[in-house]
Amino acid sequence: QVTLVESGGGLVQAGDSLRLSCTASERVTMAWFRQPLGKEREFLAAINWTGGRTYYADSVKGRFTISRDDAKNTVYLQMNSLTSEDKAVYYCAARPHAIFTTPTAWPYWGQGSQVTVSS
Repeated sequence: QVTLVESGGGLVQAGDSLRLSCTASERVTMAWFRQPLGKEREFLAAINWTGGRTYYADSVKGRFTISRDDAKNTVYLQMNSLTSEDKAVYYCAARPHAIFTTPTAWPYWGQGSQVTVSS
């Protein structure tokens, strides 16, 4: 059983940056998803358990960056140039080894962090 604890959400203004953190109980492949109110959960980015491979959704490529600090078992999502379209609950997720973009492939989830962007 992998436990994930998120931090870093909040209220920002359009154009601002924000960094989310997710600390895992062990070293695993991790990802970030988001779910706007009333919409489906959307894959954003993932990084494999060795840290050597990352994968991004086209919608955030070049604007969001995923990274990890293995000494802390922590993964980060750096989000830049935020807009009102980025308002959502952001979730980190974990699974062994391979990266998948479908939420159902990820068995472990963080508690969710609300990100609100004011215009």
